[in-house]
Amino acid sequence: MKHLKKLFLVSALLVHAQGPPVEVVKVTSKNLSRIVKLPGEFLPYESVALHARTAGYVEEVLVDRGSVVKQGQLLVKLSAPEMAAQVAAAESRVQEADAQRVEAEAQLASAQSTYDKLKKAAETPGAIAGNELVQAEKSMDAAKALVRSRESAVKAAQAAVRASKDLEQYLSVYAPFAGIITNRYVHPGALVGPGNGNAEGLLELQQVSRLRLVVAVPEANVGGIVRGGRVSFTVPAYSGQTFSGAVARMSPALDPKTRTMSVELDVQNPRGLLSPGMYPEVSWPVRAQGEALLVPRTSVVTTTERTFVIRVKDGRAEWVNVKRGAADGDLVQIQGAVQAGDVVVRRGTDEIREGSSVQVKKGS
Repeated sequence: MKHLKKLFLVSALLVHAQGPPVEVVKVTSKNLSRIVKLPGEFLPYESVALHARTAGYVEEVLVDRGSVVKQGQLLVKLSAPEMAAQVAAAESRVQEADAQRVEAEAQLASAQSTYDKLKKAAETPGAIAGNELVQAEKSMDAAKALVRSRESAVKAAQAAVRASKDLEQYLSVYAPFAGIITNRYVHPGALVGPGNGNAEGLLELQQVSRLRLVVAVPEANVGGIVRGGRVSFTVPAYSGQTFSGAVARMSPALDPKTRTMSVELDVQNPRGLLSPGMYPEVSWPVRAQGEALLVPRTSVVTTTERTFVIRVKDGRAEWVNVKRGAADGDLVQIQGAVQAGDVVVRRGTDEIREGSSVQVKKGS
């Protein structure tokens, strides 16, 4: 009886020394990806302030703020009565230059005829003096030069007409691309044109059926950028609704002040729900380089002195210092002197002293 009591006391002491059985898990490794929330800003895909290229008065504005326009659509009509007078004067100079050209051609024909007759007569010895033939030839050359001069004058006058008509075309302002009018700065009767002080221009046109979403990505996350990858985002105006865009462009350099890289996403906006100036919240995917070691969150013990996991090796506890990384659901990334396949306590605690015997729970 005394022998049995002694055996029971020894077993109780062993159980007390080992503590209750603990659940253990293996350290796993996998490619870790996570999502970080980043602010973004919408910009129009194309934006332009339309100005008048020639001075004139606004005669008619055919659109207003919010108007949807097509490429090549007439937007503003200007008037400049003096421009019509300039075109008429230029056309008059063309007619005058052309008349002078015709007169010069007639003089050339006369000089050519005189020269041909004298040259024919000179074939008979003594019929005419040699000096007369030379003078006739020089008169013909002068007439040819005069014709060339008149032709140049006609071309110059015609070019002046074209320039005046081209300038007259600037009195009509057309849409350079399809979009929506976001601002209107002038009304009929206003004097516009270069140097008239209308710095804003006539209208502001933006393409909003397609938008640029600019995201400032921190330096630590730029390694996971994939051109063409889809990225989702939300906007406060449509809570509960998720949109997406494709990574299209990125800056080749970081901003030295914020240590971020500007990345542009192309976002299709066929229904016009999104607008330039909105600040969406972007769910930016971060892909880690290489394999990450993962353990349950409860396996990592943090005290005032250290952060560690308890590795079970040969039935004894080892405190292994680690650094906590990104979370992946119920798991957390760790960095330290551990490797995939190591066995650690699932619910770590500093009550399991280093070097103490560990009893592993069956089935874990």
